[in-house]
Amino acid sequence: MSLRVFPWGRVILVSDPGHIAAVFASPHGRFHAGEGNRILAPVFGRHSLITSDGDEHRRLRRLMAPMFGGAAVRGYRETVRAMTEHELRGWPERVPFRTMERVRGLSFDIIWRILLGPDGGRRHDRLRTSLRRLPMTDVAVLMGLNHPCARRLWPWRNTVRLLREIDALLYRTIRERRAAPDLRDRVDILSRLITAGDAGDRLSDTEIRDQIVTLLFAGHETTATTLAWALHELARAPEAARNAARAARSGDTGYLEAVVKETLRRRPPVFEATWTLTEDVELDGYRLPRGATLMPLLGIVHMDPANYPAPGDFRPERFLGDAVPPHAFIPFGGGARRCIGAQLSMIESVEVLRVLLSRRGVTTDRPAPEAAVFKHVTLSPAGGARVLMTPAPGTIDHTPAEGS
Repeated sequence: MSLRVFPWGRVILVSDPGHIAAVFASPHGRFHAGEGNRILAPVFGRHSLITSDGDEHRRLRRLMAPMFGGAAVRGYRETVRAMTEHELRGWPERVPFRTMERVRGLSFDIIWRILLGPDGGRRHDRLRTSLRRLPMTDVAVLMGLNHPCARRLWPWRNTVRLLREIDALLYRTIRERRAAPDLRDRVDILSRLITAGDAGDRLSDTEIRDQIVTLLFAGHETTATTLAWALHELARAPEAARNAARAARSGDTGYLEAVVKETLRRRPPVFEATWTLTEDVELDGYRLPRGATLMPLLGIVHMDPANYPAPGDFRPERFLGDAVPPHAFIPFGGGARRCIGAQLSMIESVEVLRVLLSRRGVTTDRPAPEAAVFKHVTLSPAGGARVLMTPAPGTIDHTPAEGS
């Protein structure tokens, strides 16, 4: 299907798993995903891993890949656990509440700690406050930031001012971190970005700034949405919730990973990708013109009965064997543009669920599923993923807090 969509122009929708797999397997230069994401450039920057293409993208990915490998991200598990345990103390019990805002705040705190480390002070508090105020939730604001005339008007003028404030604080933080005597001993992402590569190829302050902003927003919003949907689904699937609780208490991360993957299949935070063609391409007999934007519909693939029997059912057990074809599970994209933070997001999601479900039972007072709405640049639960939590067997009961 071909449409004309602002600001991309001609957009070609692709939902066949074979076609999408072919796109992901194509030569690196045939598709420019960065150009397709140009709406994000005024916030993420031109040197972001998400908005860059070609040689620049390959260089950035090569420098950043080691800090997002399995061994590197597993080192953050204890941070996630401790922060989740602290956050859970303030969650309501035996009264319904919306989990979306709770997990959004928790996920922001976690990625903030992983990116910048535990220290900070007043400037970090100011930077954190400014970043939280950035209107990444408003597509109209993002579109307007790409046009010089709109940037002189409210609300775009206010967003431009906020971005300048954020940049000033971030650049000062980067300069000070470069001078830290223990720089090479630190494990936060900022320090690793500064020390990445060798003397002949280091990231500039601008490149580091763009990665930090990108990782902060792309890293916390999608993970938070996944966690909210996971709680929403478990609250409405009693058998899966019981199995997940047993897994959490026994340390069975395999089942909890299956819960996260089934959530990502049923409720992918990002429904489609955007790739701009740099040349004419033939795809299964169709001639696609240079300059058009290809939109692989990842969410359609995940609900295809040919890949997933009874696709509307929440069944984590699907992911405990080898029954799922690799090309049919693509919540993080694929090929050279697969999300670099996929392993970090998975480890964070599993560890948060492990802490929550080992201490709380999850159910709901409203069994009907919530609709998915486009909010905060992701497909989020319309009702905020409303659930009701009770103390798990053997845990200490707490005085209920007021629901929200």
